[in-house]
Amino acid sequence: MQLIDWIVLSMYFLVLVAIGLNAFRKVKNSADFFTAGGKLPWWLSGVSHHVSGYSGAVFVAYAGIAYTNGFSLYIWWACGVGLATLLAALWIAPRWAKLRIKTGIQSPTEYLLARYNLTTQQIIAWSGAIIKVFDVGGKLAAIAVLLNIFTGSSLTLGILMAGGVSLLYITIGGLWADVWNDFAQFVIQLFAGITMFVMILMKLGDGVSGIFTLWDRLPETNSHLFNDPYTPAFALGMLFINFFSYSGGTWNLATRFISSSSGSEARKAGILSSILYFIWPLFLLFPMFAAPIFFKDLADPTLSYGMMAIKFLPAGLLGLVLASMFANTLSMTASDSNTVSAVITRDILPVVFHRIRKFTPKQTLVLARLTTFSFTVLTIIVAINSRHFGGVFGLIVSWFASLLGPIAIPMILGLLPMFKRCGSKAALVSIFGGLLAFAITKIIPDFSLATEVAAPMLTSLILYILTGYLIKNQESVEVNTLLASLNEKAN
Repeated sequence: MQLIDWIVLSMYFLVLVAIGLNAFRKVKNSADFFTAGGKLPWWLSGVSHHVSGYSGAVFVAYAGIAYTNGFSLYIWWACGVGLATLLAALWIAPRWAKLRIKTGIQSPTEYLLARYNLTTQQIIAWSGAIIKVFDVGGKLAAIAVLLNIFTGSSLTLGILMAGGVSLLYITIGGLWADVWNDFAQFVIQLFAGITMFVMILMKLGDGVSGIFTLWDRLPETNSHLFNDPYTPAFALGMLFINFFSYSGGTWNLATRFISSSSGSEARKAGILSSILYFIWPLFLLFPMFAAPIFFKDLADPTLSYGMMAIKFLPAGLLGLVLASMFANTLSMTASDSNTVSAVITRDILPVVFHRIRKFTPKQTLVLARLTTFSFTVLTIIVAINSRHFGGVFGLIVSWFASLLGPIAIPMILGLLPMFKRCGSKAALVSIFGGLLAFAITKIIPDFSLATEVAAPMLTSLILYILTGYLIKNQESVEVNTLLASLNEKAN
């Protein structure tokens, strides 16, 4: 890192501060803080949904996979997420926006009280909040690895820097600060990513044809669509998980749809996010695919992207690439912090402390900021101890993906009229069954990666459907009316 690189990175931090301060003036109450008052335009929501779906882990954990397994990463990750997001846009996204319009929800778990009951809502809210601590901790650890490569700073210092910046601007600006940072970081990432793409093409020496001749200089398996352990079964498992995740099982992504002004706006946002997933990773991942040509037999492939940037980018652009990675991580960690604090503030704390229900709007806003601050601090602690949970990849893929299903199944399927017979008993059985499946895959080490990742969610799905149809649920007029209203074609 040269002086100009530090200047570029510092300018990015100043932009973040400016975004936070500008957003602070827009936040008058908790609805503004958590859902931007339901006024997010589709293009801003779509870009935010896209960039909130991945973090600096792409440049660390996924860079390592691209180095060792090649093009299969694009198939099971980018294409899988793109298809999952498209399905989510068509089937689920409009329902989230309609929920806010019809019921005034500010968190994705708020509707579960009416859909199931208080017990189910609390179990999902508590479980999801705890899981998110590990997920966000893994993403903070990822950016710390990149900072270590670029600047030589310790992992702990990197985590504190990334977490501290995230903590500052999301606490004061809420969702408005988050989505505008998402847009700013996507612009930065476009410039930095295309620059990196062009630089690598130039170094390969074959011009534009290097996009195709690259694979002749790599191990044959790197050009395969599937490369063990990332098999077709693993890709299908991840597609299954990603549908529930990008539909809103990952709460911060649900918030993008909830905050849209109408169902049609939410649908357009999801379609835009899907298109970006199919196109942008082809540019973003290209340097990662090419890394084995320039750095053979790396002991730690997760360092490959950072080493490529250091080797080929001139002063100034290196700082820009680091800023884009920083922004990419902060967009996700900040949006997670904002949404989880909504769940804690709206759905957990009022049940534990009844007096909170009588808070004034100003007191509720103060509580929202305090909750966001506290959650972010907890994720920093987990990030510092990430090595105890299998490192970055272990936290983000193995832990988060596996634990997502048990809480996502009743959340997403609960929005659909075809599952109206699945009540609180079905939800609870599916949650605990999925968690048991997760525990079994961790205790018994002989399962494949595909089984380890998909088994908890598949178990939850089967149990949710079977329990709903085997145990008669006493249907309520309120639930039927709610689901019917979400199924209306009007905005």
